[in-house]
Amino acid sequence: MKAKRIGLVGFDGVVAIDLSGPADAFAIANETESDPRPAYEVVVISPSSKPFVSESGLVFKPQRTFKNAPFLDTLIVPGGSGIRKPATNRSVSAFVKARAGSTRRIASVCTGIYGLAATGLLAGRSVTTHWNHARNVACRFPDLKVNDNAIFIKDGHFYTSAGATAGIDLALSLIEEDYGRQVSLTVARQLVVYLKRSGGQDQYSEPLRFQAESVSRFSELTTWIHTHLNDDLSVEALAGRACLCPRHFSRRFKTDVGASPADLVERLRLDEARRRLSNGDNSVENVGLSVGFKSADAFRRAFERRLGVSPSDYRRRFSSAAGVRFGQPPRRESKKLPKAA
Repeated sequence: MKAKRIGLVGFDGVVAIDLSGPADAFAIANETESDPRPAYEVVVISPSSKPFVSESGLVFKPQRTFKNAPFLDTLIVPGGSGIRKPATNRSVSAFVKARAGSTRRIASVCTGIYGLAATGLLAGRSVTTHWNHARNVACRFPDLKVNDNAIFIKDGHFYTSAGATAGIDLALSLIEEDYGRQVSLTVARQLVVYLKRSGGQDQYSEPLRFQAESVSRFSELTTWIHTHLNDDLSVEALAGRACLCPRHFSRRFKTDVGASPADLVERLRLDEARRRLSNGDNSVENVGLSVGFKSADAFRRAFERRLGVSPSDYRRRFSSAAGVRFGQPPRRESKKLPKAA
């Protein structure tokens, strides 16, 4: 078996983990194979032979340049502020485009999509990137179908992933494609990460913030909603507070705020629920009821639909209280549904 050569593009201003995360995953895969020959050969390729400096100040030394790069099985473009600089972007995108016809797989990590999308090769394809850059990518490359919640997406022989550690998720998926689930699982265990994370980016991004600077007549109402999540927040109740009929209120609200009243209320309730799950010891059921959901089941369904992960799993990942217990088993959640007040 011949080692599959992975090319990682390097440049000044790269995010170090976007480059080193996948590199380490492929390197560990070499140790898990029973065949003494390596499964992968990782090559760092840069516009020049000079060392380049990451955003965090780490210095990398490339093994090859764009001019003398060898044949590649897979080409990965990491993200970083450098890729958004015109000169670097032109250089990287030209190299990627020139190699596209002879490369089996081409991928980007986080904002590496700026270099990949600039080639025009992603036109009409489904892609993802870091949630904080998704809107800009969609505006700058309107022919892309941007998903701001996916951890990574495969469309044809192109792969795009979200930010930072999502590059490891992507690498694990590529390893599984090449050598099967068992090898990929072994690498995940060595890295102490999930083989496949449940849910999407929404569970990691900051809670929604709604137009604090807005001069809309609804800006005060949205602030009021946030502090009265356990009240009656039906369209009729909110329309009455805004002194409008429900139909006119719904239409104006969606135009001014960018979301329907029901959608905004649910999202604000879930944002507050995430905060309470992370910081408190109340049961999942009590958290759901405390932010206005009518039942624990309704809360779980809304949470999983919005975030792609259950409230219990979210708490296990993000609870500060769990961290204080220094690895002790999590407390069992009450199976009994509390009576509504």
